[in-house]
Amino acid sequence: MKKSRIGVLTGGGDCAGLNPAIKWVVKTALDERLEEERGVRYEVLGIRDGWKGLVYAEPGSKDYILPLNEEVVRTWGRHGGTALGTSRTNPYDPKNDQSKTVLKNIKNLGLDVVIAIGGEDTLGVAHKLYQEGVNAIGIPKTIDKDLPGTDYTLGFDTALNVITEEVDRLRTTADSHRRIFVVETMGRHAGFLALEGGESSGAFIILIPEYGFSIDRVNELLLEGKRTGARYSIVIVAEGAKPEGGSEVVAGDGVDSFGHKSLGGIGEFLAGEIRKGLGLDTRSVVLSHLQRGGAPSAFDRRMGRHFGIAAVDLVVKGDFGKLVSLTNGKVAAVPLEVVTEKPRSVNVETEYDAGRYNGRRTILAD
Repeated sequence: MKKSRIGVLTGGGDCAGLNPAIKWVVKTALDERLEEERGVRYEVLGIRDGWKGLVYAEPGSKDYILPLNEEVVRTWGRHGGTALGTSRTNPYDPKNDQSKTVLKNIKNLGLDVVIAIGGEDTLGVAHKLYQEGVNAIGIPKTIDKDLPGTDYTLGFDTALNVITEEVDRLRTTADSHRRIFVVETMGRHAGFLALEGGESSGAFIILIPEYGFSIDRVNELLLEGKRTGARYSIVIVAEGAKPEGGSEVVAGDGVDSFGHKSLGGIGEFLAGEIRKGLGLDTRSVVLSHLQRGGAPSAFDRRMGRHFGIAAVDLVVKGDFGKLVSLTNGKVAAVPLEVVTEKPRSVNVETEYDAGRYNGRRTILAD
């Protein structure tokens, strides 16, 4: 019987849904009932620490290679994070191009296919490798849900639940102390997490990267809420949100190997402006990596399963250079090159109320 070896890796920020996807890549590839129908016996190697693993892995390497079978991954689907580890290593970093080493190690490890689970950066590397002859397949993951070509990315629903749960907890202390809380969520360029998290938790104000906000208008709205009897207010702001005519607030001067600055601090900046403008007790809370952590939600467990199975379907068909996607409610596949297109973002005209700084109050279009 023909044999084929699959390598699977996770790259970029960790999130819930990765382990279910890995588990179902393994279970589907090694399914004995399907093996007879396919006429192919698959082997799956887990690549540790994302693309870094393929920079340093060698045949027999225990540091970066983990043989996977159904017993190894049996419980993975219920856990958050990634059991394979991750990194933000960019093999095509102009300052230190290691792509030839990756190509050599893929060959030396005997990998017939590489399944990469990640966001724009991780999958961008997979696309470049595909252009150089590697049989690559992508599974979408990013809590920002901003990846083009798919309506859903692993990790988003779990992160959304975390935001909702944490805001629910903040309400008790906000109400007790008549306090305003500014909650900073992730969301570099896309405001899906802030907007949907704010809608889910009933935030009074939601600020997103797609629409520059006026501090005066924020304070106006807060006073309006106070006049109507609100004891407290919850303001949710995405890390990439910025005042009209201003720029993003960055946490430091450094950039990663993909050229991204570390964002952070807009929550405290905004809380300070509210205190200064209104003289009200205002605190900021940065949810940061809490949004990435914890066990995957039911939806992320199911989507991890479906995406993992679909990725192996593509392997069996020999349909490489594809990204598994969710399109109009159905699991499908699109060309991997879509990850190089403009990221998805909130449609302000149809999804955001720029007057209220919140979600739309009309749903059905005329």
